[in-house]
Amino acid sequence: MKTNRYILASLLLVSGIALAQKGNLKHVNKLFEMRAYNQAAEIYETKERTQEVLQNLADCYYYNTHLQNAIKTYRELFVTYGDSIDIEFHFRYAQALKGVKDYKEADKQLSRYYNKPINTNAFIEALEKTTPHTFKLKEIDNPNVGSDFGLSFYGDDKVAFASSRNTENPSYSWNDLPYLDLYYATMNTNAVMENITPFSDAINTDSHESNAVFSKDGKTMYFNRTNTTRKRTDEDRIAHIKIYKAELLDGNWTNVTALPFTSNSYSTEHPSLSKDGKTLYFASDMPGTLGSFDIYKVAINDDGTYGEPENLGATINTKHREQFPFISDYNVLYFSSEEHEGFGGLDVFRSNLVNGIFDKPVNLGSTINSNVDDFAYVIREKDDKGFVSSNRTGYDRIYGFAREENILTKYQVEGIVQDKNSKALLAGSLVTLFNESGNVIQDSIVGDDAYYLFKIEPNKKYKVRGTRKSYIPQDVEFSTDSQGKIQHNIYLSLESFADAEERVKENEKGDVQVELDKIFFDFDKSEIRDDAAVTLNVLVDLMKKYPTMEVEVSAHTDARGKDQYNLELSKRRAASTLEYLVSQGIERNRLKSIGYGEMQPLNDCVKEGICKEEEYDINRRCEFTILN
Repeated sequence: MKTNRYILASLLLVSGIALAQKGNLKHVNKLFEMRAYNQAAEIYETKERTQEVLQNLADCYYYNTHLQNAIKTYRELFVTYGDSIDIEFHFRYAQALKGVKDYKEADKQLSRYYNKPINTNAFIEALEKTTPHTFKLKEIDNPNVGSDFGLSFYGDDKVAFASSRNTENPSYSWNDLPYLDLYYATMNTNAVMENITPFSDAINTDSHESNAVFSKDGKTMYFNRTNTTRKRTDEDRIAHIKIYKAELLDGNWTNVTALPFTSNSYSTEHPSLSKDGKTLYFASDMPGTLGSFDIYKVAINDDGTYGEPENLGATINTKHREQFPFISDYNVLYFSSEEHEGFGGLDVFRSNLVNGIFDKPVNLGSTINSNVDDFAYVIREKDDKGFVSSNRTGYDRIYGFAREENILTKYQVEGIVQDKNSKALLAGSLVTLFNESGNVIQDSIVGDDAYYLFKIEPNKKYKVRGTRKSYIPQDVEFSTDSQGKIQHNIYLSLESFADAEERVKENEKGDVQVELDKIFFDFDKSEIRDDAAVTLNVLVDLMKKYPTMEVEVSAHTDARGKDQYNLELSKRRAASTLEYLVSQGIERNRLKSIGYGEMQPLNDCVKEGICKEEEYDINRRCEFTILN
């Protein structure tokens, strides 16, 4: 957005501006192509509001962080021209909306852009409990501040940064600010820059210089410089950015040379050195990038040569901008991105190097990221102190920070689910977390290790419940208020109905059933007799004792008689039994009835005339199987 370091643009020739200001649309479009956004916007406002004019005008405001004007113009564009608008305008419109914290409308645009639901407020709420650190920021007291950014460590007691404070430099057409130079300074204990000094003319030229980084011995510098040679691309003449190397000899910076993998055809920028000095990380839009700018790394060989640049891949890089990499002494990669989910504009993310691979980036959270651009993050992790740049005030500024461990990540409840008696792990059990109002917060099916973990919040009351088929649920209440603990380790010991009740047995098929005395029906009838009611009352008492128990009532006949008749009779008897249980106060949704007729005999009496009466009698039964 509105900064000299918005390297995406690259420096462009500004000849022809006088002609453009006469109002010719061709020439104002040339102004736009040259990123002279302030001048272009003024003229576009006087033109007929065609689709092209509105698109370019909205982008002028967007890239210069005039967000309210950008939002107004993007809205007019979409209302007027609708579905003919390129999808990328939805992304920029959403970023502008995020810039004024209109997340609801931004989510609508992003949902259309990604073709999936986006909920930024939910993301922000969840992030508060997952981002590893919180930050305390303070703007650096910087005398004669211009548009300053990209501070880096320069030895033990100095810092280096880029600034537009030199008013003798020519102005950059993007935002009418002077070209950037590199400076160094000491930082006193009160976070005030002192003895601010520009680097020599060997480093600072009539072009842009920024983002210096230094070797551990302080004798090698890598930095950005915008080309003085412009490469014609289509109708534009673009001056790309290169990474340069300089050497400190006899107190002077010399041997300033562009790195061999840089080019006049694409940009390389934002260098960062690994602790051992053997790997250089940088951003580039070279061929093969996934988006407008990606993060790369390149090996620095012992003989001073360089390997082939390697793209860090789709875990780190997206369709849009990833820039400003910083690799810490702990091999944590910090970088800025506008597409990984965030608050708006560029946000700072971190990714750990694990077994040679960078893991999924994590947003550093609301205590350091704003709704506009936040970038150029550097840190000395052993001290938990560092610097970050941001244009949250409308101009690039440098902030110092101290970071602390995010206590919210420590609030959690965890444990395992096991059998109360055998202590066996109960894989596949359901664990549910409730708030004090009884609403479900989270739930999880435990894996083979039977382990569960829920993130929770301070000053709250919770209940965790373990449930499993054919087991008695267990509830445990706990608190994280001023008298409660941060972390809770709760073993959920579930007792099976079969262990808790003598009448509950597991059959050979693994079904858990309630064993009751035999229920008798009058011949060819399905009404519940008095003696059957006495038996069923045992089940009523059991289901009232365990309010979550669910039961299937099934009725069976023997093989004598017609198949269809027996099936219908069994259905009527099962339904009649269910209705009796309901009449005794058991909720209907806890019951299921089914008639199997003669389809599930317990012996080989599968047709009439082959068995004795008592053998047929075994198959005439009601069964009560526990479903849950």
